[in-house]
Amino acid sequence: MKQLSIEYLNSGDFIQKLSDVKVWCDSNHFSNKIFQIYSEVLDPEVLRRVCGDIEKVFPDTPYMGCSTSGNIIDCRLAGKITAVCTVFELPSTRARIFSYDLSKESVDNITKAIVEETEKNQWVKAIEMFFTIPEGSTTRFCEGLKNIRTDIQVFGGVACSDDITSDDSCVFSGASEVSDKSIIIIFYGGSDFYVDSINVTGWKPLGRKFHVTKSKGSILQELDGIPAYDVYHKYLNIKNDENFFYNTLEFPLFYEHNDTTILRTPVASNADGSITVTSDIDVGSVVRISYGDPGTILESIRNDSKRICEFGPDLLHIFSCAARRTFWTSKEPTYEIQSFKEISSSSGFFSHGEFLRTGGNLNQHNVTLVIAAMREGEKKASGLTAVSIDENSLSKVPLVSRLATFISVTSLELEETNKRLELANEKLKTAAVSDGLTRLYNRKEIQIRIGKALDAIRTKRFSLVMLDIDNFKCVNDTYGHQEGDAVIIGLSDILRDEKAVCQQKSVSGRWGGEEFMILLYDTEVSAAYTAAERIRQRFTDTDFPKSGNQTISLGVTQVRTDDTLDTLCTRVDEALYKAKQTGKNKAVVI
Repeated sequence: MKQLSIEYLNSGDFIQKLSDVKVWCDSNHFSNKIFQIYSEVLDPEVLRRVCGDIEKVFPDTPYMGCSTSGNIIDCRLAGKITAVCTVFELPSTRARIFSYDLSKESVDNITKAIVEETEKNQWVKAIEMFFTIPEGSTTRFCEGLKNIRTDIQVFGGVACSDDITSDDSCVFSGASEVSDKSIIIIFYGGSDFYVDSINVTGWKPLGRKFHVTKSKGSILQELDGIPAYDVYHKYLNIKNDENFFYNTLEFPLFYEHNDTTILRTPVASNADGSITVTSDIDVGSVVRISYGDPGTILESIRNDSKRICEFGPDLLHIFSCAARRTFWTSKEPTYEIQSFKEISSSSGFFSHGEFLRTGGNLNQHNVTLVIAAMREGEKKASGLTAVSIDENSLSKVPLVSRLATFISVTSLELEETNKRLELANEKLKTAAVSDGLTRLYNRKEIQIRIGKALDAIRTKRFSLVMLDIDNFKCVNDTYGHQEGDAVIIGLSDILRDEKAVCQQKSVSGRWGGEEFMILLYDTEVSAAYTAAERIRQRFTDTDFPKSGNQTISLGVTQVRTDDTLDTLCTRVDEALYKAKQTGKNKAVVI
């Protein structure tokens, strides 16, 4: 594969350069080619003129184009309108262009048609996509392509304009007019065609985590229960005005999705405090505000370029977010990708969003660099193992980046401290209401629970079961207190097993010594008696290491409307006493 680029200045000059390209192709017998046009100019008349000139010189060559926020040729900014001719040197390589009008066809029908085309064309190995800026989320489109063969690479970008805050964009092809609501798809493949792709972020999470507590599609409504905009206002002092999008570009949301890191830039703030993003963020997702760190970006490029070097491409297609161009403006808009020129020729553009399929899932990214590497035939030995990076650039990290790193690290440390404090507080709370030996509620807490249940007896009935281990003093005297503790713990384990034993909602507590109390919510006395008998039988069947089988006696009663805590506890105690006096190992109801 070879790439020849032509800058459009005027029609006469453009046609002459196109003719030179045609002479070169004809002399080398290269008839298989495709044109891609990248344009910062959105004027339909100008774009039609460019397309018309290509049709004059190359009447049978397919072409497509899109609007951009900057054109990239060989890892440098190119002219306002640049045409790229990709020449396929092997006859087995194929490329086909499809155009889909979003104003006439549904997303579901479009993705279904793309999947069907891949099934009919088994030669396809890569899909390159060019979107106009979507009115809503691209999630449905991404999910619609899940069934594409797993061996097919998918990548691409969202068209835009030189004003990154604008929604203006367009795509066009030989089969369609200039459109602001369309998708262009290119299939690449063939027996000798190979492709690989990577994405680079380099943005780092900043500060604390936020949980998405409310969202609707691409509308992010609440983070940690507060309006999503308030997070940007509180932590970054970004106002809810016409500059919101521009001011949030450098601080996208950072989260993990589909086993990859996603950056999501808010595209608008809304009157209700919600923010609009370009793709869905599910409720329950954990997000952080992030910031661009030059050192991390360049180190990521160093590491990821190893894979591209190993692949040995003929050319690269580059989709870089317009926000990254803004980030590097103090140096050079293409600063981070210039080293890739060492690997091969390249073309691409600065985009409104980037697409890449990772692990079988197609994701739309923001503030991300996507690079697709393509070649025909076996890889060519280049001797490169990774791109070279200016080490001085890595060390000269701006003060604001160092401060951001400091804030991020201290925030993480604070989060860890808070987690430890929360765990310690939880242990203290548990210790305050629990019995140390059995880990059931202590007497004070079970009394509080019974008292609260009494307050609600107008609407909900409940029952109590009081139980006592029979002849427990003999266990301690004969086998020792360690065995006595084992018997108490064995009984408490049974009481803790609500589903297996009580089959009602209940709480249990140690009343004192070998006595226990069970509060059975929404339970009539007959059901409480059944539960008591089930507990008694299960305890009787338990064989302890030294003392063997033991028994318990149980008293059962149901709350009455005129009960106080004293009358209720006295009555269940009397039921237990009666069980003891009449032979033990039984449950008695009063």
